[in-house]
Amino acid sequence: MAYVNFADTAPALLFHAKPAARHGEQAGFSGLEWSVVALARRDSLNSLRAPGRIAKAMAAVFGSKSQNAIADPRLEALRRMAVYGWHRGFAVPEGEMERFFEAGFSPRQLELLLTNIGRDRAARGRRA
Repeated sequence: MAYVNFADTAPALLFHAKPAARHGEQAGFSGLEWSVVALARRDSLNSLRAPGRIAKAMAAVFGSKSQNAIADPRLEALRRMAVYGWHRGFAVPEGEMERFFEAGFSPRQLELLLTNIGRDRAARGRRA
């Protein structure tokens, strides 16, 4: 049987502690932003691609529903990062991280987002 020392991480796991914010840096998310993260769980990686001409034509003919991007660029950057987090964990393309930071989010928020998504993914895996 293996031994794992959780002494350093146990308080954060038990109390869902947020990383401490640096001066002028936001450490958490608003309720609306957490809602975007929760809704992104159902989005596929295909929702991150812009539909091509053929996909648009097929949608017009057959009336299929495409997943639309969020109109607010800041929330869309958060949604995109959350979709990658739900599907790939911490393996996020560098360009998406740049988009996330350009939208006004901080590295601490990225860490908080991906850590919480990873924790939820692990919990769901244990229940399955």
